[in-house]
Amino acid sequence: MIKAYIGIDVGSVSTKGVVIDEGNAVIAEEYLLTGGDPIDAVKALVKSLYEQCGGAVEIAGAGTTGSARRLAGAMLNAGTVKNEITAHAVGTLSVYPGAATILEIGGQDSKIIILDGGVVVDYAMNTLCAAGTGAFLSSQAARLNVPVEDFGTFALKASRPAAIAARCTVFAESDLVHKMQVGYKKEDIIAGLCNAVVSNYLNNLAKGKKIKPPVIFQGGVSKNIGVVRAFERALNTPVTVDPRAPLMGAFGAAILSKSAKPGPVFNFNAVLTQNFQTEGAECAKCANNCELVNVFRNGAPIDVWGRRCAD
Repeated sequence: MIKAYIGIDVGSVSTKGVVIDEGNAVIAEEYLLTGGDPIDAVKALVKSLYEQCGGAVEIAGAGTTGSARRLAGAMLNAGTVKNEITAHAVGTLSVYPGAATILEIGGQDSKIIILDGGVVVDYAMNTLCAAGTGAFLSSQAARLNVPVEDFGTFALKASRPAAIAARCTVFAESDLVHKMQVGYKKEDIIAGLCNAVVSNYLNNLAKGKKIKPPVIFQGGVSKNIGVVRAFERALNTPVTVDPRAPLMGAFGAAILSKSAKPGPVFNFNAVLTQNFQTEGAECAKCANNCELVNVFRNGAPIDVWGRRCAD
């Protein structure tokens, strides 16, 4: 029986998970769409990881990260629940110990992490606007009738990339429609979108931060070679994309779980066979009227969050 650790990263668009051994080698991995239902997504992910592992592993620790990390943590009895900055930094440094900058663009948010000597010294996150994220590119792909998976290939064929204003999704869509109407080629428009994503990221999220190499690019958008090349041109330095770039948060969560205090034993079947539900509520104990989220396992409460004050 192999001693192993599980890490899960639940985002707004995708849910990622890995199982690693004591030496951080990946035993199983999965990438699924969240589909607006993180509970079902976590269950589907755990089922896939279990089927890949068979009965050959004993999970000694579980860690979660991402926007739904507390919910996933409650479902897994996770001993480690960490924010995305910490998880991505730990995961990245375990593979690239000399990394100085982490660029990450996901489905609906993005982040930048500045490292010095293996320590996070600065970071920024954009969770308020989807301009320049995977969701933004997907919506433009639908408008252009081009699969978003092919964006990179199209972008590399461009001869004269169009200038697209990507500071706002509404402006970008208006600009894109105009470029289509005046006769720009699709590949030039797509290359312009890739350049605009990079420009928006560097001028807003990374503004005032000193980006040093080695630069590691992560998140779903890192699979778009057009955006990778646009970053390399803008930064004038190579940009590394790990083959498991979208899984790096989950990888970091799994590594972090190795140092957690011993807690409840993780059991695949317990997650798969039990019924989890969430319920919104409003606390009326004081004037804050905090919006609470209650989590239930088989009808019994197991966690609650949202309080801004003590009971």
